[in-house]
Amino acid sequence: MGFVGTVKRLMMVGTVAGDTFRNGGVRDRSMGQNGAGVLPRLHMLHTCPFCWKIRSLAEHLDIEHERIQVNAMKTKKELKFAGDWGKVPVWTEADGEVVVDSTPIMKHIDSKYNEGKLWSSDDEQRRDEWMEWVDTKLSKATIPILYGGFFSALKTTRRVSQLETFGFFSKRIYAWAGFPIMWGFIARSRVKKDGRKPKQLWHDLLTEFTNEFGGNAFFGGSEPDLVDFAAFGYMRSISPFPQFSQLEDHASGMAWYRRVEATLNV
Repeated sequence: MGFVGTVKRLMMVGTVAGDTFRNGGVRDRSMGQNGAGVLPRLHMLHTCPFCWKIRSLAEHLDIEHERIQVNAMKTKKELKFAGDWGKVPVWTEADGEVVVDSTPIMKHIDSKYNEGKLWSSDDEQRRDEWMEWVDTKLSKATIPILYGGFFSALKTTRRVSQLETFGFFSKRIYAWAGFPIMWGFIARSRVKKDGRKPKQLWHDLLTEFTNEFGGNAFFGGSEPDLVDFAAFGYMRSISPFPQFSQLEDHASGMAWYRRVEATLNV
């Protein structure tokens, strides 16, 4: 997707690439190939918020799968099997079926492994409108909170260069060239366009989202649904960074976040 495209999709943090996950356990990657049969695979970047959506859902449903970290500078090459998509996340079933794009992947996983229960709704218009809201509003709010300030952008970019898979030289190029791109061009323009500080933006979005619950614990009611997990994934992608502390004093948002987190099998 090119250097700028790669930089825009990088966020934060994960576990060891290629491990197998279930019930919080970590086992050798080869188990999915030479052991008890091929497992579903998630091709991902550790710092991509879209990947955190899939990871959170898979953990909630306790789906045993492989996580394969791609080279951040060679995503198109390493994801050629997915056609022209060329971006993470990519979900591949054990039978070879490939599903791309985070929200369609979530719907696919819910349908295949959960009888579509998390996407089922008595009010489909409300569900669809808020899923679009989450994928539009929250996804665009992740970059400003991590890269909106000069020093936070520098720290975040260096941290990303440590966590993602890069070549020897590309890691160093990203650590320094990625910083002015993220802060100087992308994050600052988004902050300027919105007019709010990144913290205030997130607080306003969390207020708007949680107000929609109608007194329930989750958007989905008494239990979280796919809209909850999509929103949670975006917010969770910030959690390993110091900037997450700016969200922790939003009482209703954090209470909801912890309730969703408690449903994960990690």
